[in-house]
Amino acid sequence: MFSSLSQLRAFALISYLSLIGWVFVWHAVISPHPHISPYGVTIAWLIPLMLPLKGIITGKPYTHAWANFILMFYFLHGLTLLWVDEGERLLALVELVITSVSFVCNILYAKRKGKEMGLGLKKLSQVEKEEKARFEQ
Repeated sequence: MFSSLSQLRAFALISYLSLIGWVFVWHAVISPHPHISPYGVTIAWLIPLMLPLKGIITGKPYTHAWANFILMFYFLHGLTLLWVDEGERLLALVELVITSVSFVCNILYAKRKGKEMGLGLKKLSQVEKEEKARFEQ
C-alpha cells in the first residue's frame, strides 16, 4: 500500500491535520453547540490534538505511537454519535474515517521508522532470560 516511509509519513501527517481541520469545521461552523460558546467548545476539542502535533510534524515515531491514545477519544466520540445521534451521523462517520486512517498510518509509520532507527521491543523470552540471569547472580 505504501511504497516508502516518506509516503507513509505524509499520509500520517495529512490524516492527522485533516482531523484537526475536521474537528474545527464541525464544532465551529457546521454544528456549533447551541447553548455554549462554539469557540470554547471547539478549543476544548482541539487541545488534545495539539499535544502531539509538534512531534508528528517532525516525524518522531514515539509521538506517532502515543498520539493514537488521543485518537481513540475521537474514534469513540464518532462511534458513539454514529450510534445515538441521527442528526450528526454523517459528521461522525467522517470523523471515524479520518481517525481510523490516522490511527493506521501512525502505527505503520512508528513501526517502520522505529525499525529503521534500530528501536524495538525485545521478545518476551529474551526479557525473561535477562531477568532470570540478573536475579540468579
